[in-house]
Amino acid sequence: MAVPESQLEAWSHQGAVTQSSDTYATVKRVLEDTNSPYYPKSFHTRLQGSYANDTNVYRDSDVDVIIRLDSVFYHDAPALPADQYRIFQRNYPGTAAYGLPEFKAEVANWLRQKFGNINVGQKAIFIPRNNGRRDCDVLPCARFKSYNYVTENDESFADGICFFLQDGTRIVNFPVQHGDNCTAKHKATNQWFKPTVRLYKNMRNYLVDRNIIQSGYAPSYFIEGMLWNVPSQNFGTTLDSTFVETFNYVSGADRSRFMCANGIHSLLGTTPVNWPAHDCQAYLDALRHLWDSWPNV
Repeated sequence: MAVPESQLEAWSHQGAVTQSSDTYATVKRVLEDTNSPYYPKSFHTRLQGSYANDTNVYRDSDVDVIIRLDSVFYHDAPALPADQYRIFQRNYPGTAAYGLPEFKAEVANWLRQKFGNINVGQKAIFIPRNNGRRDCDVLPCARFKSYNYVTENDESFADGICFFLQDGTRIVNFPVQHGDNCTAKHKATNQWFKPTVRLYKNMRNYLVDRNIIQSGYAPSYFIEGMLWNVPSQNFGTTLDSTFVETFNYVSGADRSRFMCANGIHSLLGTTPVNWPAHDCQAYLDALRHLWDSWPNV
C-alpha cells in the first residue's frame, strides 16, 4: 500500500529557519570580526548544507558554515599536460608561508575565545548550542582550483574548497556549484525539487528510527545529488506521482553515470566525496520496502 499523500505532504515541509538564520548571523559576525588574528588575510564566509539549500527538515539541527581562506590556494595543476603545468609553475612560483593549518588554528582559537567550549574535529569546529543558538559546525577550508587548462595569458578552472583529514587526505568540494545547480533544478521542476528532497530525507529519518537502514547510509548531500540527476519532467503534479516517477527513474537508471549536484564529482564511488554504491542501494531498497509495506513499517 502506497504512503498517502497527506503523509508525503507532511514529509515535504521545510524545517524551522529563523533560529538557524540567527545562528548563522551570530557566528558570521564573530568570524568576520576585525579583531580576529586572521582578519588581515583574504577570506570569506558562507552558509552551506541543508539550510543554505532550503532542504532542511525538522530533524536537521546543525548549521553548517564555511570560512574559506582565499589569500592562498591549493590545486590539481600537476594533472595538467606537461607544457601547461610548466606555464602554471612560471605563473605561480614558490609556496606560501601561511596556509590552511595556520588558518584553522587561528580560527579555532578565536572561536574558543568567543564561544568557550568548542570541539575541534577532524573536519569542522563544533560550536554547541546556547541561549537559543543552534549547534553550528564551522569548516575552515582553503580555495581550491581544479584546472581545465592553463595558457600564457589565460586559465580555466572550477573554483572550490579543500581541507585535509588528519591522515593527510585532501577533500575537495564545490559548494557554490552544488547550491547553484540545486536552485536551477528547483526552477526547472517548477519548484518541486526541494520539497522532493525533503520528502526523501524525512523518509530516510523514518527508516533510520525503525532500524531499517543504518544512520549515515544516505547523507543529505547525496540525496540531493541523486535527485538532481532525475529529469525535470519526472517531478510534479502530486507528491505521490513525483515519488513514484523519481524513484522508478533512479532505480532503473545506470547510476554509475550519475554526478553529484556540483556537476564535477561522480555520485557513486569509493572516495570521501562519493556515495558508496552499496549504501545507495540499501537506501533505495529500504524506500521500496517503506512504500510497499505502509503503514506496517
